[in-house]
Amino acid sequence: MLRITITDEPEVQRWILQGRLSGPWVAQLKSNWEKSHGLNGNRECVVDVSSVTFVDLEGERVLDAMVRDGAKFIATGVYTKHVLEILEKLRQRWIRRLIGCS
Repeated sequence: MLRITITDEPEVQRWILQGRLSGPWVAQLKSNWEKSHGLNGNRECVVDVSSVTFVDLEGERVLDAMVRDGAKFIATGVYTKHVLEILEKLRQRWIRRLIGCS
């Protein structure tokens, strides 16, 4: 189960994710992101994944898409920090390949 809480403030849209980002919950997050983030305007988007306990491959893909859309992440736990570090390393490797560096 994944709980998604979205709060809109004048300068920031905040997302709090709690639970497992896997299975049908990935589609739910993706759908919410596409709907709510599109209405975000120019506000900063901050996603707190500190209470996420598991992320499957499809969940990683959604988190990666959120980063590419400009989301900033808060992660306090060892697991969530690790997941975000892996995503960042993969993204940097992809960027280096895209611009022709090895």
